[in-house]
Amino acid sequence: MTSRMSTYRFIPILLLTVALGTASAQTRITAPPNKYSPADDVKLGQEAVAQVQKELPMLNDSSVDEYVQGIGQRLVAAIPAEQRHPEFRYTFRVVNQKEINAFALPGGPMFLNRGMLEAARNEGEIAGVMAHELSHVTLRHGTAQATKGEKFQIGAIAGQVLGAIVGGTAGSIIANGSNIGLSTYFMKFSREYETQADINGAQIMARAGYDPKHMADFFKVLEAQGGGGGPEWLSDHPNPGNRNQRIEQEARALGVQGDQVTNTGEFTRVQARLKGQAPALTAAQIAQNQKNGTINNGSTGTAGRRVVNVEPPSGSLRTYQPSNALRVAVPSNWQQVASANNSITYAPQGAYFEGNGNSAFTHGVEVGITQGTGNLERDTNALLRNFAQANPELKQQGNAKNENVGGRSGITIPLANVSEVTGQPEYISLATTQLRDGSLLYLIGVAPRAESGTYDNTFKKIRQNLQITDR
Repeated sequence: MTSRMSTYRFIPILLLTVALGTASAQTRITAPPNKYSPADDVKLGQEAVAQVQKELPMLNDSSVDEYVQGIGQRLVAAIPAEQRHPEFRYTFRVVNQKEINAFALPGGPMFLNRGMLEAARNEGEIAGVMAHELSHVTLRHGTAQATKGEKFQIGAIAGQVLGAIVGGTAGSIIANGSNIGLSTYFMKFSREYETQADINGAQIMARAGYDPKHMADFFKVLEAQGGGGGPEWLSDHPNPGNRNQRIEQEARALGVQGDQVTNTGEFTRVQARLKGQAPALTAAQIAQNQKNGTINNGSTGTAGRRVVNVEPPSGSLRTYQPSNALRVAVPSNWQQVASANNSITYAPQGAYFEGNGNSAFTHGVEVGITQGTGNLERDTNALLRNFAQANPELKQQGNAKNENVGGRSGITIPLANVSEVTGQPEYISLATTQLRDGSLLYLIGVAPRAESGTYDNTFKKIRQNLQITDR
């Protein structure tokens, strides 16, 4: 939108007790030799994750991220004591990519492609992939693999790991001149490590209340889709041999009797939410976006379009007081990014752009006051005509509604536009109400169309928490 001038919610996790049979029944997993410290894992992972979030399109749907985060935290709580590393920072993000893939970085960061979530048939299958990836992290397979290649130094590994990740999924090698063979070496684990991740993942699933058989079931689905056009995940995590039989054997040894976690409703809701959004990007589309522009650094590529990724709106609010008569509460990870005579814009970091005398924002809200006649409907229509002059693609998307705005009678109108920053469809929520002197107070909420579900709830919260004290 051209300007006119999730804290995550965590639920308490109850680590369910699973009948594990005798202690000797469980396969004992020992982490491989590693000359690096856990702090090295964290350093490596954090260096790579910052670049991943620039190069790959995050879904940035707080509801979906919260769901995945909940599964992840349940699994983290089930990590065996000997594999716990206090330094590790476990995070779980969803990439808006169609291909079935998932990967975890040393030290804790994990990324799941949207295609993975859409292909799963139940929550246990999602948990199975995550438990497998989590096991690579807890057993420190990344740096253990680096230990085998002693001529390589930890400081040089991050770019190579990242090159393998992004090179495999989006057709871009981040580390210029990186050795592709070295990248593959660090990201494609050995048969031994794959077997460890399968068995250890099954044990973590059981402790967390999931049936490990779901892991085997999903691997069967992925293998059925194998071949030249199969899931990217399989190329990074090849079958070590008898994979499904080993997992099912471990499940029997653990004495697991089905799932103790039942989130069928949440799983169905998340899949329906994803289905209602714009299609996920393919690897080819992501690669083209990278070619046309840069990610999240504010510069423009040859096509004059940016790919913008920002943090989801926090669930907690921060209050600003732009005037004596007005208090505005916005997500706590937003800040004031622009101010004119009669309007102020609040947005997350990386969502506001200036250049050539113009300004625009891709996510956030503009709060302003304009002269009015005292007739709310007439003044709102006049405001819309004014906005349309600066935004030729602006169109009304639905019916106007009478809604509460700051405790007063107001009007809300859903609009559609094309962002001049990204060139992609965007959703706009316009809300208006009158001040005592007849002026028109307006709020313009802006978000990409694909993220409209998350941001519409945020815009509604901002409207409801607006405090107007004019006299």
